[in-house]
Amino acid sequence: MANALYPKGKEKILSAAINFASDTIKAVVVTNAYTYSAAHEFLSDLGAALVGPAQELTNKSVANGAFDADDVTFPTLLAGNTVKAVVLYKDTGVAGSSVLIDYIDDVTGLPLATNGGDVQIQWSNGPYRIFSL
Repeated sequence: MANALYPKGKEKILSAAINFASDTIKAVVVTNAYTYSAAHEFLSDLGAALVGPAQELTNKSVANGAFDADDVTFPTLLAGNTVKAVVLYKDTGVAGSSVLIDYIDDVTGLPLATNGGDVQIQWSNGPYRIFSL
């Protein structure tokens, strides 16, 4: 699977229901038990494939059609899982209404076997950053 924007996330971006500068955008990591589906819309659709708590993206920016933020660290992820991808979503505080935005699996170092330590996700410094439109 290659990186993909979720269709309902794209709809929310294009209808201005997601504002990357002011909304709370979070990242979660999913295990190899998760399979991307264009039908998935909300955080609750990821089910039991989540590993560790979500992390809020900080120092977000939008420039030249690209979204960027500081690299993110997932602290002390439980050993014995394989992190397959990172998923971005707009956090509403409720998993059933937090809209999925982007599925990202081409991050350097993924897939990665967890060992109880921290996992740092380093976003691309290229022109497309985290993702671009």
